Amino acid sequence: MARTFRLPKETPLLDIASFGRGVAPAANRLTPTQVEQIRRTVRRVPEAVVKVLPRASHDLKAAGKHLDYIGRYGELALESDDGERLQGRVGKSLLEDWDLDLDEIRRQPALSAAYGRKPKLIHKLMFSMPPGTPPDKVFGAVRNFAREQFALQHRYVFVLHMDEPHPHVHLMLKAVSEQGVRLHIKKARLRHWRSEFARHLRQLGVTANATERAVRGQTHKAKKDGIYRASLRGDSSYMRAQAEAAAAQLLNEKNAVEPGNRRLVETRRQVEAGWLRVRDMLRVQGNEALAAEVRRFVDVMSPPRTERESIATALQEWAHVRKVEHTRTL
Repeated sequence: MARTFRLPKETPLLDIASFGRGVAPAANRLTPTQVEQIRRTVRRVPEAVVKVLPRASHDLKAAGKHLDYIGRYGELALESDDGERLQGRVGKSLLEDWDLDLDEIRRQPALSAAYGRKPKLIHKLMFSMPPGTPPDKVFGAVRNFAREQFALQHRYVFVLHMDEPHPHVHLMLKAVSEQGVRLHIKKARLRHWRSEFARHLRQLGVTANATERAVRGQTHKAKKDGIYRASLRGDSSYMRAQAEAAAAQLLNEKNAVEPGNRRLVETRRQVEAGWLRVRDMLRVQGNEALAAEVRRFVDVMSPPRTERESIATALQEWAHVRKVEHTRTL
């Protein structure tokens, strides 16, 4: 049975909400590293994205399908953990080299009973940056990141995709290391990976940041990959359901606050208080210019809204524009 390793709970480098709750760093001073992240955040430096694609990771067939997909069925060369370029339909030979067939046998039935379902054979990761980021830099940052995080431990392959405006890299990682340790990806680990990916991008000359959404004044979670792709096609049942619910709320004139909004408002209160405390600390440390930037950053934060409330607001604005246009034609 594979041993497991869990990363202890960690806090973000820039935990603004904690500042708002009165939790200060040692000696009540911001470190140079924190000051640099504050500067990147208030200047809205592009955010690095690391996603774990959640589905179809529990059997050999699914792993093979994912390899075919990320390699575009042999058209794109995959790069392996030993630096080899793998061209063509290499899925079967790669999975055999990784001994995934043995892992699938070893984990049954004891592990399946322990986990309640089959544990993953692989982890499917995606690293991306906004449009305009040099694709070769994104690819290079992932290469350096993976070498630092997984070399001589977990087998992996990765490949660059440029078929969408934002360059992104798919990385498939063997879930159990060569030492028999099973990797679990929790929030703290994913946060750490985002930070490290951004750091590797900066080392290659790409401005990149990694902060929590709430710290930036954003209230909407990133869409799951399937929802995001369906919404691009205009075929997302989730987005359609949200729009219909928002429209129904407007038609019925229900102005009750959503339960989720109360949490958003409280989090925003803590975040704003935290930023203002950071501003005061910057002033004490003699950094008046950055303190002023922090104040402006807080002033232009959009109101905290749930996704449904944002859709309802957009529908109201659309209806107002249509009414104005109709009036002008009379």
